[in-house]
Amino acid sequence: MRSARLTVQANGITQAVRVAGPPDGVPVLLVHGNVSSSAFWEPLLARLPETLRVVAPDLRGYGGTDTAPVDATRGLADFADDVAALLDAPELFRPGARPMVAGHSLGGGVAMRLLVDRPERIAGLLLEAPVSPYGFGGTRDLDGTPTTPDFAGTGAGGANPDFVARLAAGDRSADGPTSPRAVLRAAYVADPASLGDDEDLLLESMLTTATGDDNYPGTAVASPHWPGTAAGPRGVLNALAPAHFRLADELVAVPVKPSVTWVRGDADVIVSDTSLFDLAYLGQLGVVPGWPGEVACPPQPMVGQTRAVLDRYAAAGGTYREVVLPGCGHSPHLERPAEFVAELLALAGENATA
Repeated sequence: MRSARLTVQANGITQAVRVAGPPDGVPVLLVHGNVSSSAFWEPLLARLPETLRVVAPDLRGYGGTDTAPVDATRGLADFADDVAALLDAPELFRPGARPMVAGHSLGGGVAMRLLVDRPERIAGLLLEAPVSPYGFGGTRDLDGTPTTPDFAGTGAGGANPDFVARLAAGDRSADGPTSPRAVLRAAYVADPASLGDDEDLLLESMLTTATGDDNYPGTAVASPHWPGTAAGPRGVLNALAPAHFRLADELVAVPVKPSVTWVRGDADVIVSDTSLFDLAYLGQLGVVPGWPGEVACPPQPMVGQTRAVLDRYAAAGGTYREVVLPGCGHSPHLERPAEFVAELLALAGENATA
């Protein structure tokens, strides 16, 4: 499958979109993750059959889409509204299309928000290493209970400033652990060899990330609680914070419950119960000083939370499957493409007969 690039005016911004397959094919919508773009799906497209109509937008502030601001107080709703506006774009989907939506990482959260807001338009959900339905960081148990009243330790204040600076500078080197290339190799996948010839394509995708207060990482506010920072009102990392993004109850309550497939690697270091991007876990390891201890500030059980919410979703009339890939990291569609494609096609085939 080969993709073409289009630009679409939707939700008040110009959105860049990759499309592949015939307009009357089984509709599939791919939503990329943080610090990437739709180019992250390009290696997958080569493995997909021409029976699908694949649409993969660049989210605002990534790739070729406008660098529009992200109102973090809406959680991931700015992104979800942008994507929802594409569903009725005639150059992308046939009228009334109900796509199967696959979302990676942050894109998994966008997909959940899209299902909550427009359940009648979603035929199925494939969540690839998704952010927890209780947001990223700052919660202590399977019910998403806040660690502190202001969810301290979440949002833009946790971003590594050198990584942000290197993104902004377009650093393509592998010099130091905070270079985008080093982060791609160490955090996005478990085995950097799995990147193969696509490494430069994926790096260039990362470097399209718009940096600043309105985009990545966003604004931070001071907190009286360890580690002294909490989520501000603007930007991407704050939109992921549990102060603004927590939709577990809404997800369970959706009146139309399409099938959900949850695909994750057991060696993921980003979305994990022992995430190297969770300040509480880094405090437990001694990397971030002053950690107040397990009782006051335990690491977030991200995987356990997602499973608990999907169990509730199933108990309320939905269905889901959890697919765990041994030795795989944060990007199953890059690291274990055959298994990922099988799951995507199974869900898309189910949609085609629904």
